[in-house]
This record gives sequence, C-alpha cells and structure tokens, in this order.
Amino acid sequence: MASTQTRQTTRTDVDAFLRGIARGFAGALLFSIPMLMTMEMWFLGFYMSRERLLLLLILNMPLLLVLSHRIGFEHTATWTQSARDAIVAYGMGIIASAAILVLLGVVTIDMPPDQWIGMVAVQAVPASIGAMLGRSQLSMSDDDDEDGDNEDEREEKPGTSYATELFMMAVGALFLSLNLAPTEEMILLAYKMTPWHALALAVISILLMHGFVYALAFRGSHSLQQDEPRWHAFIRFTLPGYVVALAVSLYALWTFERLDGMAAIEALLVVIVLAFPAAVGAAAARLIL
Repeated sequence: MASTQTRQTTRTDVDAFLRGIARGFAGALLFSIPMLMTMEMWFLGFYMSRERLLLLLILNMPLLLVLSHRIGFEHTATWTQSARDAIVAYGMGIIASAAILVLLGVVTIDMPPDQWIGMVAVQAVPASIGAMLGRSQLSMSDDDDEDGDNEDEREEKPGTSYATELFMMAVGALFLSLNLAPTEEMILLAYKMTPWHALALAVISILLMHGFVYALAFRGSHSLQQDEPRWHAFIRFTLPGYVVALAVSLYALWTFERLDGMAAIEALLVVIVLAFPAAVGAAAARLIL
C-alpha cells in the first residue's frame, strides 16, 4: 500500500515537472521569438565582445536561480531544487534558440563555430528567462498544482522583501532592455531628442511606473494601506525602481557595445530612451511575478 502511494506520488511529481518543462519551452518561444527574428541580434553573435558576452551568461545564472526559487517550473523547497530548474531553463533556452535559428536558416552547417555559438549564446539569455517566466504566464489554470492554491502559495513563498521587489523590477527591466538595446532605433531616437525631451520622457516613465502598479488597478496591482501616505510608495518603490531601470538599461547598452565611443551626454540620452520600456517592464514585473 505504501509502495503504491509512493509510486503515485513520484509519478505525480514527474508529470508536474514534465508539464513545467513543456511550458518552459513554450515560454522560451513566446518571449524570445521577436529577438530570434531580429537581424541586430544575429549580428551581435559575430562581433560582440566575448568578455561581455561571458559576463552576461554568468550573470544570467543567479538571475535564473532566484527566479526559479520564486516562480520556477514547480514549487521548490530548497535552493538545490531551484538550481536544478534554473539549469534546465538555461538548457531549454539554448535548445530553443538553436532550433529556431537553424529552422530559419540563420545558423547553417558551414558557419564557423565561433559565429553560431555566439549567436545562440546571445539568444539563450532572454530565451531562458522566457522559459522561466513561462510557468507564471502560461499556467493560468490550477492543474499544475494539485492543491489549486497557486496564488496563495506564491504569496507565502519567501522573497517578498524589499530587495526581492527591486530584483523583480530588474528582471522585468532587463527582459525588455534585451529586446531593444541592440537596435539602432535607440540611438536614432536619442539623436532626435533634446534634453527637454529626455527630461519629459524620464518624468513620463516614472509616472507610468507608478500608475501601472498603484493607480490602474491591473491584476496584481499593489494597494496602499489606509494609514500609508501616498508619497511613501512613490519614494520607496517607484523612484528606486526607475533607478534600477536606468542601471539595467546602461548595463544592456554597454553589454551590446551601443555606447562605445559616445560622449557622456549622448550616452545618457540613449540610456533614458531605453529606460522608458525598461521602466514599463519593471512595473509589469511587480504585477506578474
């Protein structure tokens, strides 16, 4: 009797894990297809500094680890389990990226290894994040968790601290930044803008961040306590969140070598331009993660 129950439990765990992997692949495709079909992302694999690419790949691992601990393929109890899922997500990102690039004819058999490895490595970072986010975004029903208490368990999971809130904002900002930082449009827009345009864009970005989380009543919105002053959330979360979006934008642009050779004021304008979508991503991350 006990052995039968053990087999059923093991089978249920395996089924849930495999279902999570399938959703991870779906998430990888859903979130990375725009980048997989973007020419600038292909060329980054050719010329991008290998040191900066390696740093990006290394930094992606702890990011996936924390994401896995919070919203992985399954509810994990230990960091070891979270590390396992993070590695699986990374692997799915690599496989999904390579498969789609081969399917599209971007990666060919006669291509030098340095080129196709670079192309797949660049694409694997956003794809692996998408694989990890696939669980939270695609598991709309409660069938992956037999107890059906996803929302409650998510609230109970550790990691709702202030630092975790900022981390989640950084994840959202990074995801959208990786989409847009390689494009020429970021530099073109910054070139067309005056400092007043940049100042207005920064203010609008901050207001949008605050509105997304506290004013528009989206699913997952945060509400203020009755005795909590309105400025508290703005000072405590929105402004630091925008600083995070700026920092992530700067890092993404530096990684993709978009700021090389620029004057400081030109670089600042490009960072502010990219921080606009990054701020929206940061705010959205607080709603969905």
